[in-house]
Amino acid sequence: MAIKKYHIGLTQWGFKEWKGNFFTDDARPDQFLKQYASVFNSVEGNTTFYRAPSPETVIKWGDQVSDDFKFCFKFPQSITHYKRLKDVEDEVNSFLDLFDPIRNKLGPFHIQLSSQFSYNEMEKLETLIENLPPHHHYALEVRHPDFYDKGRKEHHLEDLMKSYRIDRVVFDTRRLHSLKSDDPTIKTAQGKKPQMPVRFDTTGNKPFIRFVGANDVLNNESYLKEWAIITADWIREGKHPYIFIHAPDTLHAPKLARYFHNELMKLVELNPMPAWPIDKKNEQLGLFS
Repeated sequence: MAIKKYHIGLTQWGFKEWKGNFFTDDARPDQFLKQYASVFNSVEGNTTFYRAPSPETVIKWGDQVSDDFKFCFKFPQSITHYKRLKDVEDEVNSFLDLFDPIRNKLGPFHIQLSSQFSYNEMEKLETLIENLPPHHHYALEVRHPDFYDKGRKEHHLEDLMKSYRIDRVVFDTRRLHSLKSDDPTIKTAQGKKPQMPVRFDTTGNKPFIRFVGANDVLNNESYLKEWAIITADWIREGKHPYIFIHAPDTLHAPKLARYFHNELMKLVELNPMPAWPIDKKNEQLGLFS
């Protein structure tokens, strides 16, 4: 994977419907991660929100990717949603220690708070952040309106994050929620994904963007071009962005990510995105046909 100036990825690496479309048509599940990582250099590790992997599984994941690849694992919901950050220091450390064998392949850990977690619980968030091991990077996603007041509460949050170099996760669902469509994947996504204000300023050195819009390039064009311009500015400033592209139907996410990268290439000197596994295979077959 030759993309050096930023990291780009999708929501997962094991989407079986990519077989014959993005993956090779004969790809086995145990080959999905390696094929995915031949194109993208990061991934959202959302599975850890629901269940921690075994130590053996963590090592197996690490063995399948290069040192340039970065996993961005999400904190477990037991910490962020069930315990709501109360008395979680031991649980946090146990979770982070699990990934120590692949520490050179870790991007920012993704801490997603509940939409019910308000400024009234700020003290618990401060305690969590103060106790996070400093040798890791972290990105925080807040969903309560308190943290978007453009006033005292939001400034308090931003000051805290800047003090500890924690990046603010931006979940851009503007395009998704502006769509008028009968497509069931879009309707489902609109029902599940929050509508949060978008902030373009940064609190750390690794801006963390999650974008979800339409399933096709045309209906995402203006938003992806906007993010390409912003990402290019961050790269010029010496920051290292993490960009994660979602689609209501995950089948279409790779092509949206490729479009974004191609737009960014017009603004910053970057290598082209590598060919997809299915395309590489077809090219190789063509050599001997």
